[in-house]
Amino acid sequence: MLTYSFTDIGSDCLYQHLYKCIKNDIIQQILCPGEKLPSKRTFAKNLGISIITVENAYAQLLAEGYIYSIPKKGFFVSDIKTVDSKKSSILSSENVQLSSGVSHYLADFTSNQTNSDNFPFSIWAKLIRRILNDYQQELVTNPPCGGILELRKAIAKHLREFRNIYVEPEQIIIGAGTEYLYGLLIQLLGFDKRYAVEDPGYNKIYRIYQKHNVACDLISMDSYGINVDELEQRKPDIIHISPSHHFPTGIVMPISRRYELLAWASKADSRYIIEDDYDIEFRMTGKPVPAMQNIDVLEKVIYINTFTKTLASTVRISYMVLPKHLANKFYKELSFYSCTVSNFEQYTLAKFIEEGYFEKHINRMRTYYHSKRDLLLHALRNSRLAPYVKIMEEDAGLHFIINLKTDLSDQDFCLLAEQNGIRIRALSSFYAQPPEDVEHFFVINYSSLPEDSIKPAIDIIYNIITQV
Repeated sequence: MLTYSFTDIGSDCLYQHLYKCIKNDIIQQILCPGEKLPSKRTFAKNLGISIITVENAYAQLLAEGYIYSIPKKGFFVSDIKTVDSKKSSILSSENVQLSSGVSHYLADFTSNQTNSDNFPFSIWAKLIRRILNDYQQELVTNPPCGGILELRKAIAKHLREFRNIYVEPEQIIIGAGTEYLYGLLIQLLGFDKRYAVEDPGYNKIYRIYQKHNVACDLISMDSYGINVDELEQRKPDIIHISPSHHFPTGIVMPISRRYELLAWASKADSRYIIEDDYDIEFRMTGKPVPAMQNIDVLEKVIYINTFTKTLASTVRISYMVLPKHLANKFYKELSFYSCTVSNFEQYTLAKFIEEGYFEKHINRMRTYYHSKRDLLLHALRNSRLAPYVKIMEEDAGLHFIINLKTDLSDQDFCLLAEQNGIRIRALSSFYAQPPEDVEHFFVINYSSLPEDSIKPAIDIIYNIITQV
């Protein structure tokens, strides 16, 4: 329980002194972002002061944005980034700030966390027990550099049945997360090559290429996907795209643009396309769009996917499918690397796929997310917010875009939302240099949104844009 002394408060009244004490602890990061403050009644009793004193102190902190409230849950510390530059550098170099990873927001539209109720724990536990009994020697045997063959065979079978992709298990490389695989690809394709990513796009990909000290261009998007004319002007060697469901815009690339990109790649031996298919399993309307790898006859597409969306964000198992000539090059040049996923996880996931549990899980999760998306869309379209909101790109993946009618800037809206327990990110924040026509567009990731938070979250957004 927080405790402060009131013996020497100078000319301040009680609530001002308490306000300053809490504010100072927040700035000094003694109170961490997301940390819950004591209830007003309990806090007042502990400090020996009146409830109204605590109420006034909290009200001032709330008004200035140092804390935010979540209805029926209490008050929480905001993520404040106002520490002076000297102290900031000391904190970053000497005191690493650890986070529990638990979200205290009423609604977090930026999170891809998995609800624990949706993970198949009982099946996973059953398979682990069987693996521990039946695969004891295999579990303590170093796996091949590309991953355990049993898992690669299971993934090849899944790709054939679900994506109509026909590949040999040896073309599949397993890694602990796509970030690790990007690093392998840079080493495989060359540090001297020029890379390109979509703008807007998933910022982490661009940062990974930067940290590997390779040249990387940001290529603008049009309504069909990455801009081919700009590719011809900038002349990158490798482009990184998500054609089946672009993040964050939600664009699904039409077949004509896919063939344009394959034609672009065919013009030079050094050109390749990295196809990130990260959430294709959750297309809500119609069948999944065929992968570019399906129509690639010149071995120019490197297919990459992950199990973080289908199973859990903490299941760090991803894979890439290399064209045969690149797979041969990988084994010649990079086979000294050890596979970064443990044997325990690989054998368990292999059985999970082989025995049909993965397909059942995807079908169950697709139904679950479809229901949650429909619930959210229905709530938006039948709320007071409806006249102020336009919904777009809601048919694929686990996020969509809303356009809000508001005079607030994107930054001010996101800040006010966070102060009121809602975490949301503007589409403009994903651009290197956002154009004016993307102002007031916001990305709604609903995968971890509690259903009972939908209505109060919509009400808070309505209050923010109508009471300013």
